This record gives sequence, C-alpha cells and structure tokens, in this order.
Amino acid sequence: MRYILLTIIFLSINAGISAQAGTMVSDTARPVAGSVREAFQKGRFHGNFRSYFMATDNTRQLQDYYALAAGGGMNYQTAAFHGFRFGLGGIFQYNLASSDLEKRDSATKASNRYEVGLFDITDPGNRTNLDRLEDLWLRYEWKKSQITLGQQAVQTPFINPQDGRMRPTMVSGLWTEINEWKHTKIEGGWLWSISPRSTVKWYSVGHSIGIYPKGLNPDGTSSGYPENLQSKGVGLLGITRQFGPRMRVQLWNQYVENIFNTALIQTDYAHPLRNGHKILLGLQWTHQNALSAGGHEDQTRTYFPKGASANVISTQAGWQHNGWQALAAWTRTTADGRFLNPREWGREPFYTFITRERIEGSGDVNAVSGRVIWQPAGNKWRFEAAYGRFYLPDIKDVLLNKYGFPAYDQINLDVRYTFGGALKGLRAQLLYVYKGRLGDVYGNDKYIINKVNMGLYNVVLNYTY
Repeated sequence: MRYILLTIIFLSINAGISAQAGTMVSDTARPVAGSVREAFQKGRFHGNFRSYFMATDNTRQLQDYYALAAGGGMNYQTAAFHGFRFGLGGIFQYNLASSDLEKRDSATKASNRYEVGLFDITDPGNRTNLDRLEDLWLRYEWKKSQITLGQQAVQTPFINPQDGRMRPTMVSGLWTEINEWKHTKIEGGWLWSISPRSTVKWYSVGHSIGIYPKGLNPDGTSSGYPENLQSKGVGLLGITRQFGPRMRVQLWNQYVENIFNTALIQTDYAHPLRNGHKILLGLQWTHQNALSAGGHEDQTRTYFPKGASANVISTQAGWQHNGWQALAAWTRTTADGRFLNPREWGREPFYTFITRERIEGSGDVNAVSGRVIWQPAGNKWRFEAAYGRFYLPDIKDVLLNKYGFPAYDQINLDVRYTFGGALKGLRAQLLYVYKGRLGDVYGNDKYIINKVNMGLYNVVLNYTY
C-alpha cells in the first residue's frame, strides 16, 4: 500500500512538471492526450486530509469512550487517451489517541460501537496499519457517458460511500453511467467485491455481509450468516428522469444474487410559490423479497429468510426559501417482515434518516422526523437541527426487531463552516447527537448502552486539494 502511495506522489510530480511546461489544461476542462505518455503527464492529482474526534457519553456507570483519528488520501487520474482514463488512489490513517476500544463494558459486556468505526472494526486494537488501496480503475468516456471497471465509489440508494467516519465504502465491479438522453440518466452495473466503511480489506459480496453486528434470527437465535453466505455479486440498475423543472422520478433495482432483491421508486416534486418560496414533496416505496434460500440453505445461517418480504413507505413535505429549508417526514415499515440491507454497504435512503442511526433490521416501524436547515448567503456556514421519533417493535419481538433496539427519539445539532482565503479547501463540522429511550428495556442495560440515553460528540476537520 505504501508503494502505491509513493507511485501516486511520483505521478503527481510528473503532472506538475508538465504543467510548468504548459501541457496541463485548466481544471475547468477535461484534459485530452495524444499519447499514453502525455496522458500521464497531463494527469491530475487530488488528495484530502481528515482529523476526527468522537466521544460517546453513556448513561450512569456504563462505559464511555473517545477516539482521535487522523489520516488522508491521495488520488491520481490520467488525462483521456482515445476516451480511456486510468485512476489510482489510496488512504492512510492513524489512531492518535483513544480509550481502550477492545475493552468491554463491565456490566453488560457490550463492546464499543461508534469510535471503533474510525479505524478497523475487524481489529479494534489496530492503531497504525490502517492503509487501503481504494481506487484502481480503467474508464472509457464518450460524449456525456462513461463506463468504469475496477475499484471505485458508487452512489445508489442502498450501496453508497456513507462517508460518516474516516473513509467511505468502496466497491469493485463494472459501472456505467449513460447521459445521452435529455433529462434522463441511466446507471448500473455488476459488483463483485466490497470494502466497507471502517475496514481496510476487500471482501466478496457474500462475506461482506456480517462484518458489522449481526443481530438475531427471527426465532431469537444468534444469526449465523457471517462468512457463510454465497453470492456471485450484486446487479444494480437505476433510471432517473426529470419531468420539467418541478418533478424528478427515480426507479432502482438491486439484485443480490442468491440472497435478496430490493426495488425502489421515488418521486420528488418542488412547487414554486411567490417571492422564491417553494413547497417540497416526496414519496418512496421500497419492496424486498428473498431469492432462493436467502443466502444459505440452513436457515440459521441465512441472511434473508426463505420466502420473506418487506415493504417500506416513506414520504416528505417541506418548505424552502433562500437559504432556509424546513422538512417533515414519515416512514412506515410494514409488519410483513424486517427491512434488511447490509449496513456494511451504505446508509438507507428514507426521508426520516438521521445521521448516526437507522431502522434497518426492523419491521412494523413508524418513524417521524423534522429538520430545519439554514445556509446563509455566501455558503460558508451551514446549520441543521433534526429531531426524530422512531417507534420500533418491542425488544422481545425478535421476529421484527433484529438488533434488540428499543423505540427511541433522537436530536441532532450539526454546524459546518467552509474556510476561504489562505485556508481554502478546509471544512469544519461539529455534530452533537442525543438519543433517548422510549421503549421498555425490562431493566437490562445491554439494550441501553451505545443505543439510547446517550450523547455522541463529533468534531471533524477536512482539507481537500
């Protein structure tokens, strides 16, 4: 990995020398080369550094945690040569200071949940060997479209970077984006391996499921699917169509071979009013069903129970004017079954989603949320306050509550600032999260620690160049 990073630096120096010789085109245009050598000389170098402080304040005598991480990434892309472009990139990071992330709470025996995600959740004691080759791809571009083969990041409703820690979720596969028709975008492909957020290794699709906490089977026994699922890959197809300036419709299908299928339809509508005011409306429907035996013939080792299905309806209404937005949302997961999507792959797309928690793993859920966003003129500051109430099934209802998570409410306060001048490229974020208990835990603190009655503090600095 270190040799890869040195190679990127070498390529970037060559690109800088070429720029001094007058061969580099401006950043506003795609550089085009007449030879392979020139493609590397006209290549572009990008990078970022990040520091992240996180601390969990659990209630009463339950174990608290903290961690300070720092690291960065470097990425190099060649200029296009007959439509082809090559990309290479990697990351490095360190645990500068932290509590003992391997230490379990003495009362509940629960392990750390949040801070370990800044590093490698598969090896909480790893403090320095945290590098990862992320980008390694070959791309062909034509007109407004492209097709990419190799390791890359993709943005879909259920597989996405979910970059809320140090490094995002990356995938390996073949991915296409077609933009040849006005107001229509078609994207999709086939993925065969995944490197989840908060890990440093690459995994097959089947083995990438279960790296995060696995929860319970519908009969209450411990889930046995980690390292036992077989799948040839994930096929995705998305179509986004803009109908005039007001309405956008998305259709997505995610086919996880031998395990499950997820289909999503979403419509967003913006209705203009006087003096620049807008009414915002949104509606989603998600349907899931098992494929074959759901990943393993032995149902104690499967991910999606044979014959199971799930349905989720999510809706949103809001108002927008200048730099203000006010949004209210409701999500209903029916009692047909648990909504399941590997947490290793990305955040869920529902309108009620609030950073630092999900409803994945539960059925028969009613969730409501409201948020206010203010971004003053100049776009340097951004303020967001969000509140949600999430009515999950009782923790004893293991058929519909995979992770034993009680009903809860959550408050997020998020402040961000983008620097200018000599510090251009630097962004700061302060995020405070509080989660309070609503559901009964029957006097058992294992349903409280790292879940409810807790505060989470986040201080993030990002520098990109």
